[in-house]
Amino acid sequence: MIHKTAIISESAVIAADVKIGPYTVINDDVVIGEGTVIDSHVVISGSTTIGKRNHIYSFASIGGDPQDKKYNNEKTSLIIGDGNTIREYCTINRGTSQDKGKTVIGDNNWIMAYVHIAHDCIVGSNAVFANNATLAGHVNVGDWAIFAGFTGAHQFTRIGAHSFIGMNTLTTKDIPAYVMAEGQPIRPRGVNTEGLKRRGYKAEQITNIKNAYRILYRKDLKLSESLQEIEKLTQDQKELELFLESIRLASDRGIIR
Repeated sequence: MIHKTAIISESAVIAADVKIGPYTVINDDVVIGEGTVIDSHVVISGSTTIGKRNHIYSFASIGGDPQDKKYNNEKTSLIIGDGNTIREYCTINRGTSQDKGKTVIGDNNWIMAYVHIAHDCIVGSNAVFANNATLAGHVNVGDWAIFAGFTGAHQFTRIGAHSFIGMNTLTTKDIPAYVMAEGQPIRPRGVNTEGLKRRGYKAEQITNIKNAYRILYRKDLKLSESLQEIEKLTQDQKELELFLESIRLASDRGIIR
């Protein structure tokens, strides 16, 4: 299952059924789980743990040193879950000692060609990153978030679950859960209705989310006042808890408004 031209460190731990293509290089301290496929010309470095049933395509660079001038060869890591697709020329870097010391990718993410995920990012599960999407360092991405092509996230921002960022958009502030955003400068553009339908949200739940969106973005209230109104609704509308939490956990950069 390992091509004869691949270069594999003796200290790497690789499950018996892992497929590794020609000219791939796997360095020390790498762990690869069952059913994972590594195509040709991939480089996997550092303290990197890759779970089960992932597919990493040619010319990807996984687990490289963080692109941070403060990095001084500290022991940091990259953790990738199960079922992820990582396409050609993607770069995913390890963490830094100045933050949590690790970069984490969840399960079943679809990561298209030329995507860059920088040091100390935390990515949930079932997210989609279209071609050339870029995360700066320390970005937190929720489950089911979608990045269209050529999008970028400023360092330390938080991208909420089920959110959608339109093509060619740079987000310099946090995006709450469920929200669609795009433009230069970035602006909220409504609720990701189609995505929620695909994930099994009921019509009533989507209506409730749209109402909470209007409270936040259309009623000309202060942020604290909006949160108070939305919090009252969460008693009977549990789907709003995720929306509310994503706003309350906002980074120092604040949310888009």
